[in-house]
Amino acid sequence: MGRIKTKQIKAVTAEAYDAYKERFTTDFNENKKLLNEIQDGESKKLRNVIAGYATRLKKRDIKLGI
Repeated sequence: MGRIKTKQIKAVTAEAYDAYKERFTTDFNENKKLLNEIQDGESKKLRNVIAGYATRLKKRDIKLGI
């Protein structure tokens, strides 16, 4: 089992993912770089959690054909 994501993480990730859906990839490191560009003031830990969740969302969208 994985870690449970909080509502705050899901909300922030959904907001960023909806706005930049075409720029997110299935590569975690690329998503970290993208988040550095679009968000400022986030801690390193939060950025990594958001990037990981965005990577998961992108993989899900590809699998579902969205």
